[in-house]
Amino acid sequence: MPRTSIATVCLSGTLEDRLEAAAAAGFDAVEIFENDLLASAESPERIRARVADLGLAIDLYQPFRDAEGAPPARFEAVRRRMLAKLDLMGRLGADTVLICSSVAPDAIADDDLAASQLRALADLAAERGMRIAYEALAWGRHVSTWQHSWEIVRRADHPALGLCLDSFHVLSRTDDYAGIAGLPADRIFFLQLADAPRLSMDVLQWSRHHRLFPLQGGLDLVGFTRAVLAAGYTGPLSLEVFNDVFRQADPHRTAVDARRSLTALLDATAGDTVPAPELSGIAFAELGVDAQSGPQLEALLGALGFVHSGQHRSKPVQLWEQGDARILLNSGAGEAAIRAFALESADPEQSARRAEHLMARPLPRQRRRREAELTAVAAPDGTEVFFCRTEPGAEQVWLDDFLPTGEPPRPSTGITAIDHLSLAQPFDRFDEAALFYRSVLGLRDDEAGEFAAPFGLIRTLAIRNDDRRVRIALSVPVLRRGDWAPAVPHPQHLTLATNDLARTAGALAQAGIELLRIPGNYYDDLEARTELPAGLGDFVRRAGAMYDQDGHGYCLQLFTPVMGSRVFVEVVQRSGYRGYGFANEPVRMAAHRAQRLGATVSA
Repeated sequence: MPRTSIATVCLSGTLEDRLEAAAAAGFDAVEIFENDLLASAESPERIRARVADLGLAIDLYQPFRDAEGAPPARFEAVRRRMLAKLDLMGRLGADTVLICSSVAPDAIADDDLAASQLRALADLAAERGMRIAYEALAWGRHVSTWQHSWEIVRRADHPALGLCLDSFHVLSRTDDYAGIAGLPADRIFFLQLADAPRLSMDVLQWSRHHRLFPLQGGLDLVGFTRAVLAAGYTGPLSLEVFNDVFRQADPHRTAVDARRSLTALLDATAGDTVPAPELSGIAFAELGVDAQSGPQLEALLGALGFVHSGQHRSKPVQLWEQGDARILLNSGAGEAAIRAFALESADPEQSARRAEHLMARPLPRQRRRREAELTAVAAPDGTEVFFCRTEPGAEQVWLDDFLPTGEPPRPSTGITAIDHLSLAQPFDRFDEAALFYRSVLGLRDDEAGEFAAPFGLIRTLAIRNDDRRVRIALSVPVLRRGDWAPAVPHPQHLTLATNDLARTAGALAQAGIELLRIPGNYYDDLEARTELPAGLGDFVRRAGAMYDQDGHGYCLQLFTPVMGSRVFVEVVQRSGYRGYGFANEPVRMAAHRAQRLGATVSA
């Protein structure tokens, strides 16, 4: 693993909080952001000692602004400021300072002048055994590209002056970075890495508020990093991320997420150290149940044709099965929620090693001697993720932990499997969750978007494996919800696949199972804007179903009311359809709100 570093600006809290979080996450060094130092009550000498005590180093002090291209009358002030910062760096124990390209309104567009001034400042640094890394800001007044910054460094021709390459500043302007591989390695002094979503907005605002850790956004961090390493760069891989959410989140969680991102980036750049084994499906979903939701879910599963086929040897957990769908009901886990799920892995031990490699938190699990030894790790929202094999003859088959109840099979209602899981994420953890599922499980992005829900914008991201047998849909409010909104903490739902929704709906109706009531306005609009397949329109309205279509086909959806405080069940029939019904979510959420508040919805 190359040397890793993180800028203090990435994290929340005091400077001391940030240093402790960086060390605990396993970083080798930090970049000290000047504003963070200025706000600290500790002296530079005390900070230097604390950094050393934590096993860290200070790889960079930044930023030094508006240096090059200064009118001669102002450059003397620049020189005095640099002397003061070099003295400060000596007290901190830092040996490299970042100069970012000038944005001063009086800056002169003269490369020879800029080179001579940077050479003069590099002389001051060299006298103290220090270096200057020069970076092109994407919004620099005259220097805004890596090619231009290199030209000035080349003209200055000073051993204490080199480049700082920042992935955001390069990739926010261009995808033309291949030439970086041809730069002299000894002239690249520092590498800063940040990802970001692809947004059409002012680049300064984009940079200041929307950066992400590598592989959390849409920039080509893998290709960019490969180009820098191909040049022969051997210095630190450092993260510099400005993000409004990260700056108010738990710094320890954020630092771990940051460290995971660097590990995943290196794996993607140089080849996986611990490859992700093939996943072939969701083996089971475990729902916690309470006194209210337990009987509701048992009645629902029975109506859907599930059989209570097993009882756990040592825990208050029931196994319910129908087709390839397996659901565990855990009455010892508190309120109703999706507590855990298990993935069918070609190599569960390898999956567990990959999770450990990518800093997924292992969860202790009490088990008796005859029970399967399943590895569980915690997803960012606390959901437990297991890796297993279910087929007969496999070692450590988890089904052996359940004693048969002898309950006979029931007629099929069309349910075939678990289609996908939908997990609403805590506000601070959406990007962390996306990276977790991509990197730890080896999944890929499937469908993303935003929609206007009854209480604000909701961001969605669906992630899947190659054959779509493992699908997970994540959602999060774009902003923190107002206090007046009905409290459904991080709602979750389990989606079951059926090959015959009419049959499934009939079984539910016969059993007297209440379904979510969809407003008549939805069906009026659906019929006006969509040419439904013959005979389907009447059925959709009559059954209380919802409809969506994409370029591959269509789907039909049924929903239950919320059971307990946060969980409900969806049944979906796909006819070539690959999506997740996100277009129906605003209406579905409003209907759930009406159900929770006991309102009457007009038919």
